[in-house]
Amino acid sequence: MKLLSVKAVPRVSWSSEHPLNFKPRILTLSILCGGLIIFGIGEALLIAAGAGVSPWTVLAQGIGLATGLSIGWATFSVGIAVLLTWIPLKQIPGIGTIANAVIIAAAIELFLPYLPVPESYGLKIVESAIGILMVGFGSGLYLVAHLGPGPRDGLMTGLQRVTEFPIAWVRMSIELTVVALGWLLGGTVGLGTLMFALGIGPAVSVALYTVKNVSKT
Repeated sequence: MKLLSVKAVPRVSWSSEHPLNFKPRILTLSILCGGLIIFGIGEALLIAAGAGVSPWTVLAQGIGLATGLSIGWATFSVGIAVLLTWIPLKQIPGIGTIANAVIIAAAIELFLPYLPVPESYGLKIVESAIGILMVGFGSGLYLVAHLGPGPRDGLMTGLQRVTEFPIAWVRMSIELTVVALGWLLGGTVGLGTLMFALGIGPAVSVALYTVKNVSKT
């Protein structure tokens, strides 16, 4: 299936030639920021839904329980560890790497107070699903800008380049591994957590495929 067989982040007419491009075109920068805002809204929907934390938060919880670190310091430690994997994977950061942290956090802070908090579990699942799709679509948009990925997306694209497996399966494998490690260490896994682990890889792949083909027209 072509939608799930994407093996690299495509380059289109508005993609940057290099991640370390400090004077990108306005269109490229606008799409980067737009994608990250959509990503952040998706993350906010997942938080508001309350059906389960993200796989990486489960891992941070587990590490905190095993080491005595606070959830904040555990999350920070995981982030540093992920960035260190970029060295052997030869990943190159860019302004998108910095924008990833700043814009997503700002979008969550801005939109979270206005999002519905469902009471029924069915609606929680629906809101989680919408959040996953938005994170996937936002990822596809900002990654195609080629201005540098965020830490986890960089791990995904780096492993894809090394293994040559489709992005959907690489991302799913990463998220499931993270969930398993976090759960083994004592982290809490919800249905929303498993939905994210299984769904974010295909969502990103579909987004990359769609952005590539729409940009051709």
